[in-house]
Amino acid sequence: MAKVNISLDANAVIEVMVLSGVRNAQDAIEAVVLDYIARGHRTEALTGNVEEHRRTVEERERRNPVTE
Repeated sequence: MAKVNISLDANAVIEVMVLSGVRNAQDAIEAVVLDYIARGHRTEALTGNVEEHRRTVEERERRNPVTE
């Protein structure tokens, strides 16, 4: 797996470490990122794909245009 080096605010990293209970800064940040990705996948599984939803709405609007 490729690695990326980034700079983060030390206070934010320490807060993540305290909240996650992980003693290593890299492991703590990786845990947060992986959790964020997993949450996104769960949300998409429950709500459906965003692009698919947009297409459905656009098709509905084309069939039944709103007139004021």
